Amino acid sequence: LKQVFNKDKTFRPRKKFEPGTQRFELYKKAQASLKSGLDLKAVVQLPPGESINDWIAVHVVDFFNRINLIYGTMSEYCTERSCPIMSGGLRYEYRWQDDSKYKKPTKLSAPQYMCMLMDWIEMLINNEDVFPTRIGE
Repeated sequence: LKQVFNKDKTFRPRKKFEPGTQRFELYKKAQASLKSGLDLKAVVQLPPGESINDWIAVHVVDFFNRINLIYGTMSEYCTERSCPIMSGGLRYEYRWQDDSKYKKPTKLSAPQYMCMLMDWIEMLINNEDVFPTRIGE
């Protein structure tokens, strides 16, 4: 179990919403609706009077947290040696490209790719210009 929560294994702590904020209240509504077993179409509908951007942001962050947990539980089985290529089966290979280190699509191992991906998503989620945390922005 200690291996799963090792930050060097690309596991990240859950992003938290500040209690008492509007996003925290939306997060509680989202959690309650997801656990209720209701029709998914109704579950993801925007609550009356809420901002669509805040509602989407809450779900993006929650999805990121859930993916982190899933990847954290299986990362010890997917190593540089056992997963030398980030792929989606035999037909698809994912390559990494960014604006700094990897200017062209580059073949990476699955653990390297996932680390780069999770770092990139976390950077976006923490960017106040993309995901502002202040009410009304």
